[in-house]
Parts: sequence; C-alpha cells; structure tokens
Amino acid sequence: MQLIRFGTKGHERPGLLQPDGIVDLRAVFADIPDIDERFFSQGWPARLAGLRVPGRQRQERLGPPVAQPSKIICLGKNYMAHAKEGGFEAPDRPLIFCKTPNTLNGPYDPVLLPQSSDQVDWEVELALIIGKAGKRIRKSQAMDHIAGFTVMNDVSARRAQFADSQWFRGKSFDTFAPVGPALVTLDEIGDPHDLRLTATVNGECMQSGTTADLIFDLPTLIADISQDITLVPGDILSTGTPAGVGFFRNPPVVLKDGDEVACRIERIGEIRNLFVSSLTGEASGNYRKV
Repeated sequence: MQLIRFGTKGHERPGLLQPDGIVDLRAVFADIPDIDERFFSQGWPARLAGLRVPGRQRQERLGPPVAQPSKIICLGKNYMAHAKEGGFEAPDRPLIFCKTPNTLNGPYDPVLLPQSSDQVDWEVELALIIGKAGKRIRKSQAMDHIAGFTVMNDVSARRAQFADSQWFRGKSFDTFAPVGPALVTLDEIGDPHDLRLTATVNGECMQSGTTADLIFDLPTLIADISQDITLVPGDILSTGTPAGVGFFRNPPVVLKDGDEVACRIERIGEIRNLFVSSLTGEASGNYRKV
C-alpha cells in the first residue's frame, strides 16, 4: 500500500497511490482523518489494507505523506563511508538530532535557500514512519512499530551546522525536509536493509549506496531512541545518508539557485526538488500527473 497526501499546501487530502492513479480516500470514507497520529491510532492502515477501489489519473500536487509529525528524528554518521568522508570516527552509539516540523516539505516542492547561511547540501535518506506508539521498545518488536517507509532529503546548511556547537539551526530552516512521494508499507518493500539509495544534482549522480551499509540497523535505532523518548504514530525517523554529499567533496559542491536534486530509493520512489532563492510562484512545476 502506498499512502499519499494530495492537494494544495495546507489543504491536503489522504489518498492511495495505485498504478491506475489516485484513490481519494475522503470520497470513500467521509470520516477518515488526515494521515497523522489519529490516522494510525484509529487503525486506518489495517482498514485500508484490503481496499479495492479504482484510481483516477489527475494533475495533483503531492504533499508530505504524513501531516504534523510530533518529531522528525535524524541520524548522523550512520553509514561508515559517510563518516569517513567527513573525517569522523564511526559513532559508538546512534548519533541523533532533530529537524523541526517547519522543515517538512512535499516531494516535488521547491526548497528555499536560506539568507543566513550558505553551503547548502543534500543527503538522500531512508525515512521510516512510526505507526504504533511505544517507549523502551525491544529490538525484537521494533519492526512492529513501523507504519512504512519514505524518501527524505535531509537538506543541510553546512555553514550554520558547523559554526554552531550543535546541528539544530543548520538542519531546521524552512522547507529543509522534502519527503515522499508516498508512505510505502513494509509488505511492498521487502527487506529495508537491502535498498539502494541515489541522489543526483542536475542529473549528475552524487550519491549511490545501500541500506546494507547502515552502522545501526532499524531495530537498534528504534530501541535506542525509545529508551527515554516516547515514539508516537506519525513520527519520522530518518536513518542517515551514504557517502557523496557535496560539502566533503574536493572541491566542495554546494547548491545554488536553480539547482535540482533528485533523491531515489528503490521500491519506494523518487523525490525531486528545485532549490530557489525565493518562493514566488512556488506552485509552478510541482503538479504531477499521478
């Protein structure tokens, strides 16, 4: 199952993405909530699992596949090659940080370049969506708490990131977390520890890696984070990026106005975002036939 949210920004509707197009779930279930904490807590994924309704081709903007997550938790240095390219040692335990909810952005929406920091960079990442609340979750039960997976670009303003004593500001500028195109359930993914990730900039491949290279696997991450942080449905956990980011290249490659970054993960899909210095006319170009 591929869950999506479609429509204009701030007015998205829940839907299913199928080979024949979009199923508008509000047209089928008038009482269905947005894809947020209520959606998972009320058991809607199970109710939709056997749904057989024809989709319809339509020109629609796709929004982030989850609405209003309480947390966007990210992992630093969780691929050995990425740690090495930055001159870092592999961490002894998961290195977590947060992006704030204002960063959440659609899979084809533009990303706004900040005024207070340059050296903007890309990071393709496998993100999981929590579907079941939990604290002190055992590794053996961790996968049961995952609703599905999506693609995220952990956009980073490196000057702010490394000038501060922590990463909060450089990771949390508006629009810095494009996510999508859909929330894909585990039954369509297979083994999430065997997925290829790629990122291209203006058509040139910059990152190519596989989730088999994760230092800390998904059950380890969920168990570690949930020791003292309650995970709730709709939370996003982005699991780190492989080698190939721009800042650590020689010479460094940074994003500028008009650059386009595409992040793709096999069996999930691709997000594609234009980096712009202004959001004037931001709707143009992000409506896709689906």
